[in-house]
Amino acid sequence: MTTFRSEDMLVGLIAFATVPWIISLLVRGRRDQRLPIGRAYIRQDERPGAYRSLLLFYIACAALMLFVSIDLMLGLGARL
Repeated sequence: MTTFRSEDMLVGLIAFATVPWIISLLVRGRRDQRLPIGRAYIRQDERPGAYRSLLLFYIACAALMLFVSIDLMLGLGARL
């Protein structure tokens, strides 16, 4: 299936727009020592292992979204 360049650009821009949102979650999570998961929060002092795992998950999500968005906008054609 082929896609048009404009479709790739649109999806890339949407993916790129989510990166600041994820980073703001990380910044607020580090400042408040709690990260959101669903409608609840994981606090660092209550569950440090789960907090670190969720923090790494958010960092990985931001990195992958940034990679996907740059790939789509520049047309690099990388395969994951």
